[in-house]
Amino acid sequence: MSSPRPGTRRLTTAQALVAFLARQYTERDGRRHRLIGATWAIFGHGNVAGLGQALLEYGEEMPFLQGRNEQAMVHAAVGYARQSNRLSAHAVTTSIGPGATNLVTGAALATINRLPVLLLPGDTFATRPADPVLQQLEVPGAGDVSVNDTLRPVSAYFDRITRPEALVPAALQAMRVLTDPAATGAVTLALPQDVQAEGFDWPEEFFAERVWRVRRPAPDAAELDAAVRAVRASSRPLIVAGGGVHHSAAEDALRTLAETTGIPVASTQAGKGSLSHDHPADVGGIGHTGTATADHLARTADLVLGVGTRWTDFTTASSTLFAHPGVRFVNLNITGFDAHKMAGLPLVADARTALLALAAGLGEHRVDPAYAAEYGRRKAAWEARVTAAYTPRGDDARPTQPQVLGALDTLVTGDDIVINAAGSLPGDLHKLWRARSHDQYHVEYGYSCMGYEIPAAVGVALAAPGRPVWAFVGDGTYLMNPTEIVTAVQERLPIKVVILQNHGYASIGGLSEAVGSERHGTAYRYRAPDATYTGDPLPVDLAANAASLGMRVLRPRTVRDLREALAEARASTVPTCVYVETETADTVSGAPPAEAWWDVPVAETATRPAAVKAREEYDRHVAARRRHL
Repeated sequence: MSSPRPGTRRLTTAQALVAFLARQYTERDGRRHRLIGATWAIFGHGNVAGLGQALLEYGEEMPFLQGRNEQAMVHAAVGYARQSNRLSAHAVTTSIGPGATNLVTGAALATINRLPVLLLPGDTFATRPADPVLQQLEVPGAGDVSVNDTLRPVSAYFDRITRPEALVPAALQAMRVLTDPAATGAVTLALPQDVQAEGFDWPEEFFAERVWRVRRPAPDAAELDAAVRAVRASSRPLIVAGGGVHHSAAEDALRTLAETTGIPVASTQAGKGSLSHDHPADVGGIGHTGTATADHLARTADLVLGVGTRWTDFTTASSTLFAHPGVRFVNLNITGFDAHKMAGLPLVADARTALLALAAGLGEHRVDPAYAAEYGRRKAAWEARVTAAYTPRGDDARPTQPQVLGALDTLVTGDDIVINAAGSLPGDLHKLWRARSHDQYHVEYGYSCMGYEIPAAVGVALAAPGRPVWAFVGDGTYLMNPTEIVTAVQERLPIKVVILQNHGYASIGGLSEAVGSERHGTAYRYRAPDATYTGDPLPVDLAANAASLGMRVLRPRTVRDLREALAEARASTVPTCVYVETETADTVSGAPPAEAWWDVPVAETATRPAAVKAREEYDRHVAARRRHL
């Protein structure tokens, strides 16, 4: 091995990358954070001798986390990044082949939710000493394609490092994207296994501490003036708080604006908790899974101020919710792409900076007292519905799904963090959960990915040590991805996993019934004589499975048992599972029904009566859809 040139350090490409990552920092509002807090890994032949050796070599500088499933490692990294307000992230390395392609779902989730994660998949040989090598995809018309190219469309930035020296510009670009609030998401650096292990003389400057300042761009004066004039001219304004409120740490600024103007605040799934549930201006979740209060205000609003929201179909009720004939939108967003949606007046800026500027520009402007009194009454009426959904028939009854939430509601403080992503629970939580702090409500609904909850709880627990972290999962979601329970046990992270057993894909079963598909293929049951899955429930014991993976397991049967089990789990210092069979297998929940529509196309031609009736209902709703111009 030759001696390094003066001013350089001879390292492998993998060693250089790990040493570089260990010296990257973010800074916002004068506070510095380590950018890459740790690296998750599952090793195979495509990364064990490169990044595997480098993580061993630099173990004191780069914390290492051992994962069990590649997709789950990304979910854990996303949970960590979200809890860290996108100021700190994790890296994830895998081998080539199936290890790399298992990253795709997690990468899509990260990019859709605008959350930073660094992916470092191994890749096939850059030098092609043998062609094909193990796990290599051969594309006859393109010799430079590998399975890692599947990560291109789901990555905010992608590069393949085919020479060691190419790492320097690629690594800097990767950090730029990870720390850019308008561009962040999954960042992929594909690393051919021979290049990982190749030595190179790296400039010492590459390993110097580098601080990436997270910008807070101020609004353009003309755009701010237009927004102020639009709010002043409205009689029924409504604020819709999205995830950008949390990412910007703009909760205090939003509360100031709501209190000085009296404008009510509804929230998307990502924005819930922007105001505490008991704040007079908080009217709850909006859209298909929203509250009656928020959805009524949305239907009658003449001005809607969206703050950090992507305006998804659940939020807009598939373009049927905002029904006022003269409704206009102001979109405060750090990305111009989102700020121009709904044909709105764009206000491209950091959420906190712009909200403070809006409050200053509006001065003493307030909504009509009658409007404030109206939404106050509606808010109180909805709270009564929440209490009713949470209240059991008796302590000896088996709980419904909302009653499980209600039992936990009596125990939690602002320290607790509740995580969910898929099934019927996102709807129940969005409608019913009483968020007590800005980061208590952690529902991933950009991708609504089954299997997210347990690994995300691991990531959140790493980012928020000492706080109670709850992962709510249905039986369908649990079966998708329980593997990181082992990681929680290994790392001694006392996450609390609440498994709700209703014997199938209950939420899709309800949707299937609504769209005329008669719950076909959604129950976990034996085949009946007519070949349908309508026999007895399967004798599956998910609690025993969780116990076999190392969790402490509690099995409450009644509401009284449930309260005791949740309290015991909350106090537990080891990973604990609370396994609950809800009241009926075929009922999604006892929550209030949807207050707004969601567009799921129904068969236009059918002979079965259920589908014919569902199509009639679909056509009725479609007539209310509009484009905002």
